[in-house]
Formats: sequence, C-alpha cells, structure tokens
Amino acid sequence: MDEQRPLRGTFSGRMTALVLAAVAGTLVICLLAIVWLTAQRIHDQAEQQALGIARSVASIPDVRELVAAQAELETLDPVQLAGGPLQATLEGVRERTGALFVIATEDRGLRLVHPNPDLIGQRVSTDPVALRGVEDTSTERGTLGESVRAKVPVWSADGTRVVGEISVGVGVAAVSADVRQAAVSVAVVGVVGLGLALLSAVYLKRRLRRLTLGLEPDEIAASARDQAAVLYGVQDGVIGVSPEGIITVRNKAARLLLDLPHRTEPGDVVGRRYDESGLPDALTEAVAGALQSGASATGLRLAVGESSMIASVVPVHRDGVDLGGVVMLKDTTAVEALGSRLDAVETMASALRAQRHEFANRLHALSGLLAAGQLEAAQEFLHQVIESGPVKDPVPRIEAVQDTFLRAFVGAKGVQAHELGVELRVGPETSFWQTVVDPQDATAVLGNLVDNAVRAALEGHDTGLTGTAGLAGTAGAGVRAGAAGTAGRASAVPWVEVDLLGEGDTLHLAVADSGNGVPTGLDVFAPGATTRDGGEHEAHGHGVGLSLARRLARQRGGDVWLADPGGSGRGGGREADMGSGAVFCARLPGVLAGTEPVGGP
Repeated sequence: MDEQRPLRGTFSGRMTALVLAAVAGTLVICLLAIVWLTAQRIHDQAEQQALGIARSVASIPDVRELVAAQAELETLDPVQLAGGPLQATLEGVRERTGALFVIATEDRGLRLVHPNPDLIGQRVSTDPVALRGVEDTSTERGTLGESVRAKVPVWSADGTRVVGEISVGVGVAAVSADVRQAAVSVAVVGVVGLGLALLSAVYLKRRLRRLTLGLEPDEIAASARDQAAVLYGVQDGVIGVSPEGIITVRNKAARLLLDLPHRTEPGDVVGRRYDESGLPDALTEAVAGALQSGASATGLRLAVGESSMIASVVPVHRDGVDLGGVVMLKDTTAVEALGSRLDAVETMASALRAQRHEFANRLHALSGLLAAGQLEAAQEFLHQVIESGPVKDPVPRIEAVQDTFLRAFVGAKGVQAHELGVELRVGPETSFWQTVVDPQDATAVLGNLVDNAVRAALEGHDTGLTGTAGLAGTAGAGVRAGAAGTAGRASAVPWVEVDLLGEGDTLHLAVADSGNGVPTGLDVFAPGATTRDGGEHEAHGHGVGLSLARRLARQRGGDVWLADPGGSGRGGGREADMGSGAVFCARLPGVLAGTEPVGGP
C-alpha cells in the first residue's frame, strides 16, 4: 500500500486558499445568477415595452379606421400606402419610441406599414397570431433581424371583428447591449468583492499563524497529547496562567498540594483569575510580579495544610508572543522528613565515632600500662572501664529510657549537645519502658525539638541570661516534669531537659530549655519563622524543623505544640522569669508496641 502523500503548504495557507476558493466560487455563482436574472428582467421589460407600444397604436381611432378601410379592399396599392397617412403615423411612433419596427397588417396578414416601403403589400414573415383576436409576445427573427416583438389585434370601430394587427419589435441587439451593461456593472462589483475576499483571506492567514504559533494541526494534536502526558504524568504541581491572569490549566498534583477544589466541584480555579482563586498570598504576589516584569521567581517556600513545597513562577514566550506564565510546585514534605530522619541516623553515627575514638584512647592507655609492666595499674584501669562502660554517658538519668534505640538516640544527642557546651538530661518524671516500633518518626520529631532547644539554650547563654525552667506536661497524657532546679538559683551551664512517657502505643514527650523563650506573637511553626535575623545559633523556629515535626506528628494523628512560651511570653515580666525557656510537647500515636513487656514495667 502506497504511503499517503503529505499535503503541501502550511495549515494557515491551506485554510486561506480554501476560504478564498469558497468565497470566489460563491461569488461567481451569485454573479452569474444576478446576470441571468438581470437579462431576464431586461427581456421582460423589452416585451412589455413592445406590448405597450402596440396597444397604444392599436387603440388610435385614425389607425383603426385606416386599417379597417384597407381590409375592405380586394387589392392593396403599395405606392399609395407607402406615402399615406398610416405609414407616416406609425413611422413617427417608431422614431419616437426607438422601436425596431412598428408594422400594421390588414385581416389577411398583408403589410400596410413597414420601415422598408418595398415590403408593403407583402405577407408578413411571421405568424400573424393577433388576427385570431389575441395578444402575443415572442422573440422571433423577421426581415429586420431578430427582435422581441408584441402583436396586438386591431378591432373594427364597432369592436365586433378583427380588421388587422399591430406588430411592434424591439431589436435583440439593444436588449443585449442593456444586458452587457448590467453584466459589466455586476462584474465590477464582483471584482471588488473578490478583492475584499482576498484581503480577508490574507488577514485570516496571519491571524491563524498568530493563534496557532505557526504550528500545524498534527503538531497541535501532538502538543495536546504531550501536555496531558506531562501535566498528569509528573508528581510536581503545574498551573498555567494566561497573559491576562486567567488560570488556563492545572494538574492533579497542584490541586492536592494547594488543597484546591476538584474540577467537578464549585470554585474550580480553571477559568478564574489567579488572584481570585484562593492561592496563597505569597504565590499570588510572585505570579503578579512575574507577569508584570517578565522575570522568573524561584525558591519560594510554601506550606499549605500538611504539605510543604517550593514554588517557582516562569514567564513563557514563543516567537516574541507573551503566553503568560507557568507555576511549578515541588513537594518537599517527603524530602524534608527523610532529611530529618537521616539527621537522626547521622547523629547516632557521630556519637558512635566519638565513642570509638574514646575507646581507642582507653585501649592505647591500657596498652601503655601493660608495656610499662604496670600490671596492677592496668588491672585497676580495666576494672574502671568495665564498671563505667566503654564511654561515660553524658546524659544524666538516661537509664530511665529502657528502649535501646531511643536510649542510643538520646545519648547521641547528648554527645552533640555536650560538644556545644549544653547539658542534655532526662527529666525526673521519665519512666519509659515501652518498645519503639517506628523509630523514624519518633527520632525525627524528638530530634527536631531537641535541636531547637539546644539552639535556644545557647542563645540564652550567649545573652548572659541564667536561671531555671520547669517542664510543663502534656495535658492529654499527664506528662509532667518537675522543676529543673531551685527557683532563683543561677546556673552557668545551659541545659535541655527531655521527658518521655508511653501510653499504649502513643509516645508523649516534652522538651524544655534554659533559653530566652518564644517572643509573643511569633508563630514558630510557620515555615521560615525565626527569632533572630542571623547569628551563629538561631533559636526556636529556625526554618522548617518545627513545622516539619508538626506535619510528621499530624500525619500520624498526633500533634506538636508549644506548651509554655517561657521568658517574656508568660507575661510576668522579663526580670521575674529571667532564663525561663520554652516548653514544647508532642504526641505520637502508633510509634510504640503498645504491650507490656514480660515482668512488668
């Protein structure tokens, strides 16, 4: 089977040619119809003109008397008729009306009047139908050529019988001249119409090229397929905005990330202006700036519900035509959660490296004692190592946490805090004997709270504020923490205190610090919120940590909240609560085994 040959020319060119051909064909058909109708009208007018002249002549009394008198004669005298009054009268009518001929005959069909006197007295060349008492119009060829003629009977004075006929003819040449003149006028109109059609076709071609961006139909179809595949095949959110600010398209990922209405629900953003579609204010401002300035906006952080994302707005141009802009939304919730979990693993790995380094130092010391022959000292040193473990645990009361993984994690955080000069300790109310079955979320939330508390403690220590902070408990679980120290007693070492409590499969935890607390009015769970504009250590709300911890907890049906803002946030004056840090609490359902171990707690 032969392959189909591709159509030549562009789509806009073919459409222009098709439209021009259709207009030209319609115009020609209409012009031909107009010419034909005009010719018929001119022919009918000629017939009516001839008929009117014939009727007028046949009704003249003198003509009727003269024709009736000739009808009584047996023979005609052509010479006398040629110079008689009847010939003069009818010739005068012919000259005044512009008719080709005005002929009179008697009742036998013999000519009484004729423009050519030599034919007077001869029988007419066409059928004298009017002698039968009827009027007739026709186009016939006679001695004077082809003409449109009318024949009218001439009645006797008493009106009882036909004594002759009047035949009037209008030359076809005159009729044809009128038709040609009308055709020329119609042709001029047609040429003008065709010129306008050509200009319209050229405009249509340019308009089509502008609207289709020079794309062919198969390219447009391929673009539509590619657009559907890209929009609904990627996990990133995509929103298209026209140059007028109308949202033209959005995919499912964008709807889910921004919590937009479904296409079948009222309030769908497609077809509405971007600033009237319920988009976040920061994203609306970025779209407005990109459409006005034509510059891209990237790296915009957004948090909608439980989703965290990075948005970018890119203006789109093709062949110098402004096509609006495209909003790209990349979901970073899973990446941030994974990063937090990896931070927990890295923390434990760093602690293990520190322990390995210290244990290696102890082995070197023991090797040196043995090499020096100090057996008793070596035995004493080895005994101390066996009793204290490989590394002295920097977290006081960590033995209250019996879960191996969580204990190792808290110990690793303690090592990191110790290196920064912060004391991490377990609260006296902690008695945690359950087993953690989902350590990833538990360590991610706890690690974020501890990291923020360490930063806050260092921040408060740097400003020279000292003091103590009691640990507020979680109201739903009854987690309480006693005072971390005696009120009013100064402490030169910044500290962070952690309380853990298990209830069924739910882990309750609270983290307090000796920092400055959370300033009044600051939403520390908002992405990017911070208590400082810079510095070596940023306190609570230093970026995505707290907001991420809250999202992880809420995804499990739990929550993270600020139990006590501390410092001036308590409203009691800064001097009364100097050094009183914030208390954060969390509830994480489903992270514990939920069963009591053999032998009880």
